[in-house]
Amino acid sequence: MLQNLKRKIVVSVQAMPDEPLYQEIALNAMMESVVCGGAGGLRLAGVRDIKNAKKMFPKIPVIGITKPEKIPDNYLDTVYITPTLNDARDVIEAGADIIAFDATMRERPNGEKLCDIINFIKSQNKLAMADIATYEEAKNAIELGADIVSTTLSGYTNETKNKPNEPDFELCKAISQDFSTPVIVEGKIWTPEQAKRAFDFGAFCVVIGSAITRPQLITKRFTEILK
Repeated sequence: MLQNLKRKIVVSVQAMPDEPLYQEIALNAMMESVVCGGAGGLRLAGVRDIKNAKKMFPKIPVIGITKPEKIPDNYLDTVYITPTLNDARDVIEAGADIIAFDATMRERPNGEKLCDIINFIKSQNKLAMADIATYEEAKNAIELGADIVSTTLSGYTNETKNKPNEPDFELCKAISQDFSTPVIVEGKIWTPEQAKRAFDFGAFCVVIGSAITRPQLITKRFTEILK
C-alpha cells in the first residue's frame, strides 16, 4: 500500500460541516473528480467519507483522520487531528489504510501518550502516519515506530507559527537525509511547481488539499488581489 504512493499526488478531500461541499454527495463527487484526474491516494476526515471512498475506490490508498466540527481557536496549542485512541479506532474501523495523527510534543487529551496511539495502529496492521511540525518531532515519532512522517503541522504550532507561508521543503530535506522513513510534504502547496520542488527535496509523496478541493479559498486568492 505504501509503495503505491511513491512519487504520487495525494489529494486531501475535506470540508467543514458549515461549508457547502460538506454534503455527502458533494464530497463523493469531489473524490471521484480527483481520482479521475490522477490522484494516487486520498486524505479524508471522518468515518462517513472514509467508508464511501473505500466503497468507490477499493484499490486507492486512503489516509484517514478525525477532526472536530470546528477547528479550535487555540489550535496552536491543541492536538485535534486524530487525538485519541478511540479516534484512531474509528478511522481503522471505517477502512482507512493509513492512520494519520498529530505527533507534536503538545499534550494529548485524557493524558494519552503518542507511543500508545502508534502501537495501537500498528497492532491493527495499519500504517501509522505522524503529522509533525519540527525535526525533533519527526525524530521522536520515528523512534516510537511511525511508518511515515508528514510536514502537515509545520506553521500550525506555537513553535513554528512564524515560518514562511510556504511548504516546509527544508524540513522534508532534513528528515529524508537522516532517516529512511518516508516523508510526505503537506501544507501550503498551491502550484505544480511547488509539488515538483517537494519531490526534489526528498518527498516520498505530496498531499495537496485547499489548492484543489476548497473553492472558497481558491476564489479568495484571486479576489484578494483586487484589494
